[in-house]
Amino acid sequence: MNNLEQRMQQGIEIAKKVLLAPRITFAEIKPSQIPDAPGVYVIKIQDSDETLYVGRTKNLRQRIYSNHLHGPLSNARLKKYLIEDPNEPSITDLATAKQYLKDCCYVQFQNIDDLLERGQVEGLLSFLLNVRYLYEEH
Repeated sequence: MNNLEQRMQQGIEIAKKVLLAPRITFAEIKPSQIPDAPGVYVIKIQDSDETLYVGRTKNLRQRIYSNHLHGPLSNARLKKYLIEDPNEPSITDLATAKQYLKDCCYVQFQNIDDLLERGQVEGLLSFLLNVRYLYEEH
């Protein structure tokens, strides 16, 4: 197996770990369920398994629980995207975006310590899962 094949296999294995991780609904999520550690996460719609968002972070607990679920629009892009999405006319403000997450979405995550690897896995998962919301490039 050459280096490219080894890297592809490694990427597949890491992606599988994320996608086979427990599904935690936003309605039932507790901070203690999420490690205070770096990693990659996927947010999906429960009914369709459509991937809304893939992210990487230095702190999974803070990003998923504090920012995405409870945070303001300034540090929870997903809620901003939901509010601006013409396909989601019932989501009109921060409160309805938060309720949508609680009623309809779940998260899966995997601890990944290495910064470079987190970025690579985030990109791979975004590609593989055909993510609805990708944040704008700077």
